[in-house]
Amino acid sequence: MMADAGEDSRALFRAGVRAALEAWPALQIAVENGFGGVHSQEKAEWLGGAVEEYFFRNADLELDEVEDFLGELMTNEFDTVVEDGSLPQVSQQLQTMFYHFQRGDGAALKEMASHITQRKCKVRATALTPARETDEDADADSVEEMEVTATNDGAATDGVCPQPEPSGPDCQTIKEEDIVEDGWTIVRRKK
Repeated sequence: MMADAGEDSRALFRAGVRAALEAWPALQIAVENGFGGVHSQEKAEWLGGAVEEYFFRNADLELDEVEDFLGELMTNEFDTVVEDGSLPQVSQQLQTMFYHFQRGDGAALKEMASHITQRKCKVRATALTPARETDEDADADSVEEMEVTATNDGAATDGVCPQPEPSGPDCQTIKEEDIVEDGWTIVRRKK
């Protein structure tokens, strides 16, 4: 009887891990845009099992260890550096779920997975195009910048899906006439 309860908890933990990863915007973007190559979806599914196994093999993980592990997987498998601040949030969710798993609290695991799934938002990434590209810029290794838009299909976002921040008074816009022939940009002080 006890083994059945352990298997049920493990299945609930597995479902929670998958829910957290499927709701993670950085991973959604990486998969949807093929950052992991043609097998991005398969890598995302594998990632769930790898994270689950990582927790089972390392029972007393610190939050920074989980963050490092997830960051490393995203870099190695999806060629993606996560800099949107979501790594600590996802790591904390996973660590909390594992805590509930260790305590055999299946109800808390179900509730967390359900809550994460309800708050999941869809993200869309679009490449930002530079104002002008010179021959030197085209030859150099380029880093593609992307703008991310999140929607939550009509449900309350509760701060989970980051919305683009409005331009503040300190934000500057670079006008095309401020870009000089050799690629330098003139920065003007606001009045």
